[in-house]
Amino acid sequence: METIINSVLSQMQNMLDPSQLKHLAEVLRVTLLPTQETSAPQNLLTLFLTAKEVEGCSPKTIAYYESTLQHMTQALAKPCTRINSDDLREYLNRYENERHAGKVTIDNIRRIMSSFFAWLEDEDYIVKSPVRRIHRVKTAVMAKEVLSDENLETLRDRCGTLRDLAIVDILASTGMRVGELVGLNIADVNLQERECLVTGKGNKQRPVYFDARTKLHLTAYLQSRNDSNPALFVALNGDGDRISIGGIESRLRQLGKDAGIHRVHPHKFRRTLATHAIDKGMPIEQVQKLLGHARIDTTMHYVMVNQNNVKASHRRYLE
Repeated sequence: METIINSVLSQMQNMLDPSQLKHLAEVLRVTLLPTQETSAPQNLLTLFLTAKEVEGCSPKTIAYYESTLQHMTQALAKPCTRINSDDLREYLNRYENERHAGKVTIDNIRRIMSSFFAWLEDEDYIVKSPVRRIHRVKTAVMAKEVLSDENLETLRDRCGTLRDLAIVDILASTGMRVGELVGLNIADVNLQERECLVTGKGNKQRPVYFDARTKLHLTAYLQSRNDSNPALFVALNGDGDRISIGGIESRLRQLGKDAGIHRVHPHKFRRTLATHAIDKGMPIEQVQKLLGHARIDTTMHYVMVNQNNVKASHRRYLE
């Protein structure tokens, strides 16, 4: 049957424009290959996830895509090639109301659906992505907390081990992601030049830099180690295993609790570095490079500009 469809498309190629030809192909496949509709959603989802894996998406991202899209296809209970804009709007509205989900969550789901249906369009499974008509969900811009200089000094005072002190310092001075920190090996660190090479999202490597205090504390920590693990940071369980993301998050949470500082987590150090860099005059393009962001608008979401600096700039440039 597929041979017949391709023959018809070949004969109509000179009579129809590309858009009409795509539509004809969709109609022929839906009409003449009805048995494929039952398995189409799962098959197409598998192909899409494979494409994302080839593009370099992390296993965590792929798992998030898979769970989100599986929930969508199960809720709509119709072939992906038949889903329209109204179906998706109804699904998002129902998801938001039933789960009391926030606008950021809903927009994340919309972005994943957009990626999936854009891929279906590019691969000629559908004529036009139904997500094109669903605009970005407006979300409230909340002022997110950063760590003050006093907060950082208090956290350092609460560190009971050389390892914890080195972790606080390297997060504060580099702004690297917690996953990048966990993946670091001793060989990735150049203490003399005060820099290290991290592997970020999409397996992209970039150099990050740390200050003199971090160098001293990192050196002291490494000299105290008596294991042979190549990891830069290891757990304190006596086995010398590489520390996990959960291990770092748990330790920082406890340090914050002991210091009386609200919500201490690795990402807060990253946001703090970006904000301080902007406040001190670093160009936003350089902050983008430092954080490893592909797009500059992502960097802007991290930065909370000090209002006093805005006032000073107004007086300097506009008065």
